[in-house]
Parts: sequence; C-alpha cells; structure tokens
Amino acid sequence: MNYKRFPLGALWTNSYLFWNDGSAFIVDPGGDPQDILEFLKLNNIKLEAVLLTHGHLDHTAGLQYLTDIVGDKIYIGSGDAYMLKNPSRDLQLMLRISFPAINNFKELKEGDELNLAGFNIKVLETPGHTEGGLCYLIKDINNNNEEVLAVGDTLFAQSVGRTDLEGGDELKLEDSLRRLAEFQDDLKVLPGHGPETLIGEERKHNPFWPK
Repeated sequence: MNYKRFPLGALWTNSYLFWNDGSAFIVDPGGDPQDILEFLKLNNIKLEAVLLTHGHLDHTAGLQYLTDIVGDKIYIGSGDAYMLKNPSRDLQLMLRISFPAINNFKELKEGDELNLAGFNIKVLETPGHTEGGLCYLIKDINNNNEEVLAVGDTLFAQSVGRTDLEGGDELKLEDSLRRLAEFQDDLKVLPGHGPETLIGEERKHNPFWPK
C-alpha cells in the first residue's frame, strides 16, 4: 500500500497521503502542506480529495492551501461540519494560525463509502473526541485488498483522544473504542498523533481499551 506520513502544523499532526496510479488523497492536513505538494509534484501525482477525521484546527489547518486543488472534494463528518463553517477563534489564537471559514465540502455519515485513487474507503462514525469524529477503513483494491484504519484522535498508541474539548464525550468515546475492538488484531492503525500501532497491540497494552 502506498502511503506516507507527513507530520504537519503546530502540534505535529500526522497527515497521511495515499496514492495509486498517479492520483492521491490526504487524510488530515494539519498544517501548511508544502512538503506534501512537493512530493506530489516530484512524483507526478494528482491530488483528488481531502478526508478529515474531525474538525479540530490542528487537523484541518492545511485545507486553506488545498481548496483550489480539490474543490468541494473535502470530506468531514456531519457532526463536525460547523467547525469548518465557523472555525474556533480560541483555537486559532492558541495555535497561532489564521483559518478562513470553508463552506464548500461534503458531509459523511456512518456507512458511507468512497472510492478514491484506487482505494475503497468505509466511513465509521466514532464520536467521543468530537461529536462528528470519523475513522476511515482504507482498502487498497489494487494491492491484495490491504487495509489500514485511519483513526484521527479517537485512538493513539497506548492512549486515546481527550474528551474535555468542544464536542468531547467520554461515554461516547468508550462506545467508539468498543467498535474498534471488533477489528482483527493485525489491522494497522494510523493515529492523528504519535506512532502507528496495531489493534492487537492496543488490545494488550492500552489502559483505556474496553474490557
């Protein structure tokens, strides 16, 4: 599977680029995506779309540099759509960035599927860190149907996303983790911060994992 992690922005958010046969999409452009754009140009790859796991600015800040490229092919959970339309002034001040309102995008819900750049992408609603948080089960249909799970801030290696920010809910996060616990141990997990992990590793070692 062709993907590459680019840590971007003030909080070094993991932004992931997936590509196949000259086309690509990005998950969570958390800051100025110049490194990603240079990679795309160097490898003659066209950017098709942007997928957002949730609406916090440390995961969306790079959108303002990409709207002219992808148009309305920006995808976010319905519950977090307001964060693009009315970006938090407090978070802009905290992260020392300016982020304009974005109104041209598409909303996703549980069970939606996308087909982008040779990948099939299944949408899972996983609220808890935010009300509209999503995880994406990404299958490379050109490469033995290999799968990874992009989880944003729902799950980290041996930790989970905080629930004390706008839209957070501890009980909902617990329910979302129970959903992730249904996956096989060998499924690779791509979190929004920190190193990659596996479902099996979190089942064994994550103190927040559902019992």
